Amino acid sequence: MAVIHRTTLTPTKLELLTTWLPAQPWYGGDGRRPELTKAGGFRLDDPQGEVGMEFMVVTDVSGDRPVSYHVPLTYRGAPLEGAGHALIGTAEHGVLGRRWIYDGTHDPVLVAQLHALVAGDAKAQHQSLSDTPDPAVTAGFTGAAAPGPIRPAAVAEAPYATDIVVDAADGGLGGRLTMRVTRVLRPGEADVAGVLGHVVAGWRLPDGAEVRGVFAVVTDAPR
Repeated sequence: MAVIHRTTLTPTKLELLTTWLPAQPWYGGDGRRPELTKAGGFRLDDPQGEVGMEFMVVTDVSGDRPVSYHVPLTYRGAPLEGAGHALIGTAEHGVLGRRWIYDGTHDPVLVAQLHALVAGDAKAQHQSLSDTPDPAVTAGFTGAAAPGPIRPAAVAEAPYATDIVVDAADGGLGGRLTMRVTRVLRPGEADVAGVLGHVVAGWRLPDGAEVRGVFAVVTDAPR
């Protein structure tokens, strides 16, 4: 299980995301500098114990109405080869030293564990507590059979999401799936009808209200 250290991170995750977020195609700030607050999320464990993984929700309050963004992050102790385009930044961790922080949709460890969560082979962990499952995160696979291990094949940005195409073991699905990671979260939209798999979780609005929505779905990949 991942250990959550009570220490400093310099610069902070919110500071890094304030610079990174406006360059993303699904950011709706129209050139504004975001004003971000942490709004929720959860973690997954790396079976090898090397990569930190956080599915973070940040809310931008710079505009006329708040907008909540879902940003999967990975934390590594060394650069991920071939992933320079996905680097959000580096930071100094008070216990672990320098960490390389990536957009997790491009990190094969996070992609594999997100797939494992949907397939029922991994459990969501509390965002801020060590060794504590988060039962509020619900996931499932509704196809004929849960797919086996996967290999990431491509990543593409959509207006409000990021599509990760993966090659899967048989699972009765023809070998190729799309894991669509929601980027712009919609409170109350948790309808997962018609998809093969899903992840639903919660976050907090600026007024303190607790809401839920779809963080990711799995569909057949386009042929």
